[in-house]
Amino acid sequence: MFTGIIETTGKIEDVQVSGTNKIFRISSSLSHELKVDQSVSHNGVCLTVEAISNDNHQLTAIAETLQKTNLDQWQPGDIVNIERCLLMNGRLDGHIVQGHVDTTATCIERKSLDGSWEFRFRFPQEFAHLVIEKGSICLNGISLTVFNVGINEFSVAIIPYTFEHTNIRNILPGHAVNIEFDMVGKYISRIAGLKAYIK
Repeated sequence: MFTGIIETTGKIEDVQVSGTNKIFRISSSLSHELKVDQSVSHNGVCLTVEAISNDNHQLTAIAETLQKTNLDQWQPGDIVNIERCLLMNGRLDGHIVQGHVDTTATCIERKSLDGSWEFRFRFPQEFAHLVIEKGSICLNGISLTVFNVGINEFSVAIIPYTFEHTNIRNILPGHAVNIEFDMVGKYISRIAGLKAYIK
């Protein structure tokens, strides 16, 4: 379980293909603090730490993960957002995030507003019922609030701190980001959809 509050960023040092999987070696300021078998969010994807060496750690993404996220596009040199799991005695500063990415969204507009930034994203229309005005969303692991919601588009506003300390600063029109819709909204949608079948 995560909060969508990014702790640091990491750099992809190496990518290896192993069958239908991809193995990533990532360097970060947190790598030496991680433990093997620990679940860590990378761009919003919950992945298991498999090995640690100095300031590097290793992860494997299987075919299912590669198909539903932007991890298949990762290349050496790319910067990824990193968050360790939620401590139960800590504050929930963002919103409840599982690290289970639903799909990807494409950036269609980026605007500098002289002190903040506004990004607009387009996502598959089949998920339209899960996005509401002023609702929570997780993009590349970042907990954000959506506004100007359309059928399959929405905008987010980025403050300077988030812009400087996450990889949102590298997102340009045409880039894909991982998106996890609000968990509470998904459960409500599921219950409402099953009402006709529940007696």
